[in-house]
Amino acid sequence: MEKNIKVFKFGGASVKDATAIRNVVRILKMYKKESLFVVVSAMGKTTNALEKVIHAFFENKEESVQLLKAVEKQHLEEVANLFKKNSTAAVEKDIAKLVGEVEQFINNSKSKEYDFVYDQIVSLGELLSTTIVAAYLNQQKISTQWVDARKNIKTDKTYREGNIDWVASQKKISKNVKPLLQKGVMGLTQGFIGSAKDKTTTTLGREGSDFTAAIFSYCLDAESMSIWKDVPGILTADPRLFKKVEKIDRLSYKEAIEMTYYGAKVIHPKTIKPIQNKNIPMYVKSFVEPKGEGTFIGANVDAHYPPVVVVEKSQVMLQISTKDFSFVAEHHLSFIFQLFTKYRTKVNMMQNMAISFSVCVTQKDEERLTKLIAELKKTFNVVIEKELELITVRHYHKSVIEQLKKHKIVLLEERIRQTIQMVVKDVPVMERV
Repeated sequence: MEKNIKVFKFGGASVKDATAIRNVVRILKMYKKESLFVVVSAMGKTTNALEKVIHAFFENKEESVQLLKAVEKQHLEEVANLFKKNSTAAVEKDIAKLVGEVEQFINNSKSKEYDFVYDQIVSLGELLSTTIVAAYLNQQKISTQWVDARKNIKTDKTYREGNIDWVASQKKISKNVKPLLQKGVMGLTQGFIGSAKDKTTTTLGREGSDFTAAIFSYCLDAESMSIWKDVPGILTADPRLFKKVEKIDRLSYKEAIEMTYYGAKVIHPKTIKPIQNKNIPMYVKSFVEPKGEGTFIGANVDAHYPPVVVVEKSQVMLQISTKDFSFVAEHHLSFIFQLFTKYRTKVNMMQNMAISFSVCVTQKDEERLTKLIAELKKTFNVVIEKELELITVRHYHKSVIEQLKKHKIVLLEERIRQTIQMVVKDVPVMERV
């Protein structure tokens, strides 16, 4: 086993501009004696910008190309800020080539399949960021090989949420990446992307770069995997929403899986299982304070934890009932879940009553949700309530629950041994006439 390999993942915030990229390089220099394989996300808000390119693709291709050129311009500006004068020609040429390939796709493709188009265009973000970071590392005398994730991570053709072909991916990574690292060269690749058998680009789900790092960690038999964030480690709640939060020093694989399943944003939900299967320890560390200990995730960790709060915003609750007021029976539920599977919509919480079935879902893909509701309405009555929050508390205390319920109306609540979930909305403020 190649137990000396460390896999690092840097997200969009850590490479958002030239200053941030310099900081990443400083961190990598701290580990220059290690065998490193690095996974990098798209820069800053690039994915959001490329989603506008995708939307315009179906409305106005000329506008789509203009928006694409704006993305290119933004990256070229960071190249100018990052590299020494008269040393940008090679990376600018590589950027122009990558952008040119997407522009050609926009002009020539007549596809009406949104998910397919999405993957072919949005993947540009990771290709651009890694091209820039790899070039800068080499300029800084850190021998780095740019690795195309699409040639190593193989998936089926489920665009926007590709399912991994583990056997094929293992073969590709063993053949292409392991020899590279054995030569003492740092490998650097894109998060979030892979490819199908026909070589079309696929993506692994939004924020899927963590999962990419876990795939490479598994296939490389890595010694450890580290995710570098703008927080000191995994916290008991989102510091943007709560004042008093604590860092959790150690987590078991099981607890990390539970937290990500319920929506904790610090790690992608699919990340833990591959590294757990090979008992690869994982660290969540801060790129702001890289010498900090961060959070350790592994086996045989003490199972005593403080209350952990996860808040999922932009929730939608669907109350589904039969049109003839009969009970919602097993055959109804079977049909309903077939539709949720068809439109790839994850149910965050559900409750079945005699004549209705309530589900809470995230309103992240308006098109899919609209189609799902339209199809449900053909058979059922559907009451829709939007702009809700789903609050999940692991290892809850009564005082914590009471505090979270202040100024909230609880629409749906479920408790199990260690977890409580509540779908809530704000109490409307009543004004005097």
